[in-house]
Amino acid sequence: MATYTITELAREFDITPRAIRFYEDQGLISPRREGTGGRTRVYGARDRTRLKLTLRGKRLGLTLSEIKDLVDMYESPKDSSAQLKRFLAVLARHREALEQQREDIEVTLAEIAAHEGQCRRMLDEGMEKPKASAARAPRRAA
Repeated sequence: MATYTITELAREFDITPRAIRFYEDQGLISPRREGTGGRTRVYGARDRTRLKLTLRGKRLGLTLSEIKDLVDMYESPKDSSAQLKRFLAVLARHREALEQQREDIEVTLAEIAAHEGQCRRMLDEGMEKPKASAARAPRRAA
């Protein structure tokens, strides 16, 4: 059976050992403990897979709670259709949130473009006015 150290997993997945320990604290992975006082963590293939799925869920924007539920269901041989239905529900909620964020971003970008246009017009008008004003200014007698 393949085993991994925390350093090996951190390198493989380009994350910090601290992040791996955090996922362990959250119950997403549970390595064996070896050595004096159980200080050395030994990760098996199951932990590696759970970590990989956790990181994939994070990239999708899922919460750790959602990820844990889904990963735990993944290991349950009871009913894969229940897992798929739950995953679809999570994805639907996430899609809805992302679509709302996209709409908000589009509105904000349109507002920024309007402000940029207004600023450019004001600058263009301001650049022309001083030239015209300088030409009309009365001369002082010396």
